[in-house]
Amino acid sequence: MVALYTTNPGGPTARLVDALADAHPSNRLRAALAAGTARDSGLTETLVARCAVEPDFFVRDMLTWALCRMPAETTVPRLIEQLGSDVEQARSQALHTLSKIGDRRAWPAVSTLLHDPHDEVARSAWRAAVALVPPDGEGELAARLATELGRGDHPMQLSLSRALVGLGESVLPVFGAAATSPDPWVRAHAEATERLCRDPDSGFTVSLEMAKRVAAAGPDM
Repeated sequence: MVALYTTNPGGPTARLVDALADAHPSNRLRAALAAGTARDSGLTETLVARCAVEPDFFVRDMLTWALCRMPAETTVPRLIEQLGSDVEQARSQALHTLSKIGDRRAWPAVSTLLHDPHDEVARSAWRAAVALVPPDGEGELAARLATELGRGDHPMQLSLSRALVGLGESVLPVFGAAATSPDPWVRAHAEATERLCRDPDSGFTVSLEMAKRVAAAGPDM
């Protein structure tokens, strides 16, 4: 186990708990690594709670790794609880971790966040939903995700397109419905996503020029 220097005089678990809140990211990173290596399910609560407030991306990624090493019977119910948190990062990181664990027990709760008003939570929910959708549920999920077409900036739209593409051929019918949308941005986003779905090497572009062209062509293009 990685040596950790903390002010907590308790046993190894107590020292890890202390180190996970250390002021230095490098110490927190080592603590998360040590927690995952130890696979002590008693640390689950601390790891989940830390995910909600950890500011460093690399530490958060290590926290997710550590949670994935714990028994799913312990981690999944606690992560599902986090999906109801008022803290945006708590929901987003729980979704990310659940997508990595891959336990479909989380699907009902994950599916409620597909339209979360916070962009990062919604993006995490889209990725998690594609990973956890039940067999034969891809078509329904595609239809629900399609209602988000046109949302946000370019990275946000690319995230949605990748999620839709990840559902395979079941996503193709949604493009016909999107083509009749009165919103040119929705139609442009759908067009770019369909092109990406049919030709993954084509790249992804939704631009003002494309939206103007789609608008000029009308909803029946």
